[in-house]
Amino acid sequence: MATIPLKRTGQKMPLVGFGLWKVNKDTCAETVYNAIKAGYRLFDAAADYGNEKQAGEGLRRALQEGIVRREEIFITSKLWNTFHAKEHVKRITKMQLEHWGIDYFDLFLIHFPVSLQYVDPNHRYPAEWFGDDGKVHLERVPMHETWKAMEELVDDGLARNIGLSNCQGSLLLDVLQYAKYEPQVLQIELHPYLTQEPLINLCKLWGITVTAYSSFGPQSYLELDIGTTTPSLFEHGTIGTIASAHGKTPTQVLLRWATQRGIAVIPKSNNHGRMISNLQCNDFDLTEQELAAISSLNMNYRLNDPVNIEPRLSIFA
Repeated sequence: MATIPLKRTGQKMPLVGFGLWKVNKDTCAETVYNAIKAGYRLFDAAADYGNEKQAGEGLRRALQEGIVRREEIFITSKLWNTFHAKEHVKRITKMQLEHWGIDYFDLFLIHFPVSLQYVDPNHRYPAEWFGDDGKVHLERVPMHETWKAMEELVDDGLARNIGLSNCQGSLLLDVLQYAKYEPQVLQIELHPYLTQEPLINLCKLWGITVTAYSSFGPQSYLELDIGTTTPSLFEHGTIGTIASAHGKTPTQVLLRWATQRGIAVIPKSNNHGRMISNLQCNDFDLTEQELAAISSLNMNYRLNDPVNIEPRLSIFA
C-alpha cells in the first residue's frame, strides 16, 4: 500500500483512506469492518460525523478476528468547533477515543478555524453548527490557544500527529510562527473544480502533507441539494477520455490526479466493487498532459463553505 511519511514523526500515512462522512450509524460498523477486509488501513473520522462509536465497533471486530493489528490501522479524527477552548480539547478527545475504543489517534485535526460556543456533550452531541435557538454562536477563542491544547494531546500520547483542516495559507503561516509541533497535515476540499495550487505549493514548501476531501466534486453533495446544477465530474468529457485511454474508471482517474502528486485521498463507498476500485487507483500513471488537462477544469468552485451557514463565517474570503 502506498504511504506518505509525515514530517515530524516519520509515521507512514496511507495515501488512500476511507472517509466516514455521511456513513449512516446503522451501517457504519459493518462498513468499517468490510473496508478493513478489503484492504483499507486509514479511516477519516470526526466528532461531527456522529458515527465514531459505530466505526469503533467495526474496528474492534476486525481486531478481535485478527484481520489487522492496531498499529496497522491509521485513525484520523477531528476536533469540533464547540471544543476549541483549552479546557475542552483534552476532555472531548478522550471521549472520542473512548467511542473508538482506542488509546490514541494517529492524526487529530482542527476541523474548522471557527470557534463556536461550547455545548456540553451530555446536552447535545454532535453539537453541529447551531445553538438550541437555531442560531450560530461564535466564541472568542484564538487559534494559538487551541493549537497549544492540541500539542498537549501529543505530549500526553493521545494523538501522534496533529494538523489542520479547512485553513488557508495566512492562518497556516500564523500557526507555524508559534507551533512547538508544526501541523503535519492540512486537509482541504480538493477536486478538479477547486484545484488550490498555491495552497498545495505552500504546504510542499513547509513539508506539510495535504489530504484531499470531496475528490469527486459535486457528487458528494447532491443529497444535500448542493452542486445539483454543476456538471458531474464522472460524466465530464475530459475525465471520460482519460479514463478510457487507461482502461480505468472516472473515479480512479479523479483519485489518481491527486495521489500521483503526493496528495492523500479519503473516498467512501458502500459498494464493495467501488470500494476495491478506489483502493486500486495507484496502479497506473497519468501523463503530465493529462494531469494538466484535469487541472484546467478548475473554476474555484467550493462546495463546503461555512459562509452558506452563517455570513460571518466567511473563512475563505
